[in-house]
Amino acid sequence: MAKELKYGRAEPFVLAGSNGHNGTQWQPGMNNVVQNHAPGSNCMSRMARVASDVRHKCAAYVLALRPWSFSASLTPVALGSALAYKLEGSVDLVILLVCAVAVLVVHGAGNLVNTYYDFSKGIDHKKSDDRTLVDEILEPQDVVMFGALLYSLGCLCATLLYFLSTLRLEHLALIYFGGLSSSFLYTGGIGLKYVALGDVVILITFGPLAVMFAHAVQVGYLSVLPLVYAVPLALNTEAILHSNNTRDMDSDKQAGIVTLAILIGPTLSYVLYNLLLFAPYVLFCILATRYTISMALPLLTLPMAFPLEKQFRSRYYAKIPNKTAKLNLLMGLFYVFGIILAPPGSLPLL
Repeated sequence: MAKELKYGRAEPFVLAGSNGHNGTQWQPGMNNVVQNHAPGSNCMSRMARVASDVRHKCAAYVLALRPWSFSASLTPVALGSALAYKLEGSVDLVILLVCAVAVLVVHGAGNLVNTYYDFSKGIDHKKSDDRTLVDEILEPQDVVMFGALLYSLGCLCATLLYFLSTLRLEHLALIYFGGLSSSFLYTGGIGLKYVALGDVVILITFGPLAVMFAHAVQVGYLSVLPLVYAVPLALNTEAILHSNNTRDMDSDKQAGIVTLAILIGPTLSYVLYNLLLFAPYVLFCILATRYTISMALPLLTLPMAFPLEKQFRSRYYAKIPNKTAKLNLLMGLFYVFGIILAPPGSLPLL
């Protein structure tokens, strides 16, 4: 017997239960669509945002280190190790790696100290090369904590070198903490950069001191040999800093600090830059003609130097520090290869 179904006014009812749509009303006779979101979609979206934030933060930290300048610390380590190889006939790769990390993190920490103090003294501005703090890419406390972490990592590397190398503890501490102090005092503390002594610090730290450190931890003793062979590299490294200070002369004057570039003016700064840029090539020519042809390898980078001279003379300073750093890296590598390829006994003191 068929039953006749009769409907009066449609009564809504509420869906409630484990489907998560509590309070959703169902209207009979209407097109009811329930939006079901995958349980993990919101979680995945949040994870993607967090991952993106982490990537941007890491990129900000890397840029704050000014990695383009790291050639100034890595090439001296390579040079000191090459000199040790010519003397001892071998190089401990573990010591080389730990030494490179130690010098690199101290350099990076020094760059962060420079960023912090230049910002706190009002030297950095919207047109500065380093706008890490100006553009609020990082907070000042982030820079401080990152710098402290890098200095701590450098001290850990120095401790490892004490156990890996036969170099006496007092000699190791003297060279390492001498370099660490220089990287901090360049702008921190008394701020040697602000009283026209920054050039002296860089000339010593990223030249003889770094080369001696890399050489000493390999051979286990101090020697004057690295001081002699560090001269061409040190001069070219100083050219990076001098071009940077010449570019920033106007802003440095407004901030009330004094650099060598400000003291001698644009004309003599141009003369000094040329001296720092081309004097190493003169030394390489002497070594190549009097001792071994392998020392002519760095001369392959000479064509890169002439455009830099022209830009400096035209006072287009913007990109010169970065380009000089690239030249420094290539010249340093060819210098290291030239020493490694030199026949035994062909170079003085080797």
